[in-house]
Amino acid sequence: MRQAQNSRTTSESTVSVSVNLDGTGTSNISTSVPFFDHMLTALSKHSMIDLDITATGDTHIDVHHTVEDTSIVLGQTLREALGDKVGIRRYGFAAVPLDEALAQCVVDVSGRPYFVHEGEPEGQQYHLIGGHFTGSMTSHSLESIAFNGGLTVHLDLVRGRDPHHIVEAEFKAFARALREAVETDPRSNSVPSTKGVL
Repeated sequence: MRQAQNSRTTSESTVSVSVNLDGTGTSNISTSVPFFDHMLTALSKHSMIDLDITATGDTHIDVHHTVEDTSIVLGQTLREALGDKVGIRRYGFAAVPLDEALAQCVVDVSGRPYFVHEGEPEGQQYHLIGGHFTGSMTSHSLESIAFNGGLTVHLDLVRGRDPHHIVEAEFKAFARALREAVETDPRSNSVPSTKGVL
C-alpha cells in the first residue's frame, strides 16, 4: 500500500496530511485558505492521488506560512508514500489548457529536488486571487512540494491572461504529470534508474 501520513506543528501553523498514491482522486481539504483548498482539490482529482489535508495557521497575518507549511508536509508525505520507488514510471508530462491559459509540466521522481517555473506574465506574482492567495504562492507552494518530495519539476506557462486560469492550469498540469510519474509500470519490477536507487 503506497500510503503515508505526516503532521507538523510550529508556532505559525498546524498541518496534517495523508496520501494514497493508488487512490481515485478523492480529497478532504481544509487549509483555511479557500483558493489553496481549490487548488489542492484539483491536484488530488487530476493526479488520482487521495489527499486528506487539514491545516490551520496565522492567516490573520498572511497565508504564506500556512501555504508553505502545508506544501512542505505534502511533499514529505508524497516522498514517504513512494517508498523505494520500485516499479514506478518515474517521468511524467502534461499540457493542460484552461480557456486562454495553457500550462506544461514535466515531473521526474528523481530524488534530486529541483524546480523551474517560467512564462508567467509580469505582475502575476502580485495578483490577489480569491481574496487571500497571491500569485507568487503558486511557485512557492509547488517548489516546496518538489523540494520536500524529492521531485524535479519543470513548469512552463505557454500562455495565459486571467490570474485564476493561470494558476489553475499550472496546478492541473503538475497534477497530471505527477499522476503519470508515480504510476506503477506493469513492465517493470525494478527502480527506473541505472544507479538502482532514486
